[in-house]
Amino acid sequence: MRIGLVSGPWIPVPPATYGGTERVVDALARGFAAAGHEVLLAAPLESTCPVRLVPGMRAAEYEGLGTSISELSHVVRAYEGLQDVDIIHDHTMAGPLYLHRPAGVPVATTIHGPIHAQAADIYRAVARRGAVIAISKDQASHAPAVPVTRIIHHGVDLSAVPVGTGSGGYLCFVGRSCPDKGLLEAITIARQVGMHLKIAVKMREPEEVRFFREVIEPILGPNEDFVGEVDDAAKYRLVGGATAFLNPIQWSEPFGLVMIEALATGTPVIGTLIGAAPEIVEHGRTGFLGKTEELAGFVAAAAGLDRAVCRQAVEERFSAARMVADHLELYAELIEGRMPSGVPQVPRVHQNLLGA
Repeated sequence: MRIGLVSGPWIPVPPATYGGTERVVDALARGFAAAGHEVLLAAPLESTCPVRLVPGMRAAEYEGLGTSISELSHVVRAYEGLQDVDIIHDHTMAGPLYLHRPAGVPVATTIHGPIHAQAADIYRAVARRGAVIAISKDQASHAPAVPVTRIIHHGVDLSAVPVGTGSGGYLCFVGRSCPDKGLLEAITIARQVGMHLKIAVKMREPEEVRFFREVIEPILGPNEDFVGEVDDAAKYRLVGGATAFLNPIQWSEPFGLVMIEALATGTPVIGTLIGAAPEIVEHGRTGFLGKTEELAGFVAAAAGLDRAVCRQAVEERFSAARMVADHLELYAELIEGRMPSGVPQVPRVHQNLLGA
């Protein structure tokens, strides 16, 4: 297949630090190429993903993160360079609605964020002419009126993730500096059990800085070690050395890539029982899920979980290889017309994704 991939205009592929969507696009591109397919990637100019890049793309525009004009300009350039492919997988919101996309080429898009009312309007329109991929059952359940073609969980390239020993004697938190991610709750949990907490957070946006300066920084003490934003290698060392990874999210997160990254290092996850967490963490086997006020009570038990089982769960259910294979299956169906673009199908999740 000749596969066109479109990433957003704001962060290179792969990302140096923060960038969940870009990390997924990078894994897909590499996986498709390794499987013998021709890949053409439309991404910011600085992208280093080892596949052919669409020429003429602009440099990453992080300062315009989330703005329509930045994304629309990026989409126009992307589709100008994707005229000779068999299928396009677009990870932007605007792209699948672009008027001048190549005639006869099926377009698939992945919903990477929550499907709130405005997003639902967009994806219902996208589904009239393209395939819509959700990243979890929980995500899809919040907008039953959006015709989801397939549910495909994210995967991680395990060759890039070393297995840690968990011998550091600390807990860790990795995420954005915002109330929804549960940093304040993680600090409380670590103090309740008397364990040191290492904190790695993205803190670039004004609201992220404000939350840290006004809420988190004033309460930091000797029990916390703030390490800031880290690259992948440092992240895997940090998480791999932890007794457990704390993920007390306070919102219905559509997936949570950092959870499978933690499990890939062998570190069990302790988190709240909301969003897609129950689709990722096997309670009592690879971690523990519960209400926020219950999580401190799981730390001792998490220390006794088998780290090899945590890694094995990712190998079986959340590998990049599995993610790539699931996408290639969908692409083949779209290209062959067995699932025509614009005629949404009944959603299904591959059984191996759910451990069934």
